[in-house]
Amino acid sequence: MNPIVTVQDAVTAFADFMEPTDAELDAIEQEMPVILADVELLDAYIVTLDRTPTELDARRIRRARRRALAAHLALLNGSAGASLPGGAA
Repeated sequence: MNPIVTVQDAVTAFADFMEPTDAELDAIEQEMPVILADVELLDAYIVTLDRTPTELDARRIRRARRRALAAHLALLNGSAGASLPGGAA
């Protein structure tokens, strides 16, 4: 038998006193370069949604893809605090 969640449980599950822990905030901080690189890659793809990509668009996508891969690799290797090439801010 599956328990039914009451309305009270659903309301208090997202109460104001439920803040992220320091460990969760540290994990987000470590993943921030990956998140920003992925957002940059998505932005590069979004620009080309309604038109044929130009050579400049293709370069921007390749550069963003390389930065995203480098950020993922840096996170996996444990050096997420290292700066990424290309002046990504």
